[in-house]
Amino acid sequence: MRAQLRGFGSDLLIDYRRGERFFEQHLADADLASNNGGWQWSASTGTDATPYFRVFNPTLQGKTVDPDGAFVRAQLPVLARVPVRYVHEPWAMPPLIAAEAGCRIGIDYPAPVVDHAAARTRAVRVYGDALRVLR
Repeated sequence: MRAQLRGFGSDLLIDYRRGERFFEQHLADADLASNNGGWQWSASTGTDATPYFRVFNPTLQGKTVDPDGAFVRAQLPVLARVPVRYVHEPWAMPPLIAAEAGCRIGIDYPAPVVDHAAARTRAVRVYGDALRVLR
């Protein structure tokens, strides 16, 4: 049961396999072994032993592995002129900078679906509550 609880996407509290299927259908370079393993890791259902409170942070991941945004810019041309400071969080750009960069949130680039910090807090609470019930 614990593995099943950890198998839900943290930010949206949905089964990680829904996101996995979506990306498998839409990624130009989809690879079952790589992508499936990545989804299992980020949902804490893979073979690594992880606590329920480790919640994947896509913004931090981008800043860590692509600090200048070269990869994300190559994949999302709308980010080409976004200053490095905002390339992993374009929604944080002031409106004037966003307009100059040609990356207006909600027009040229989608607005975030959730606030990650708030979603993480909620997920950790929900997972903790579920574990207390199971014990």
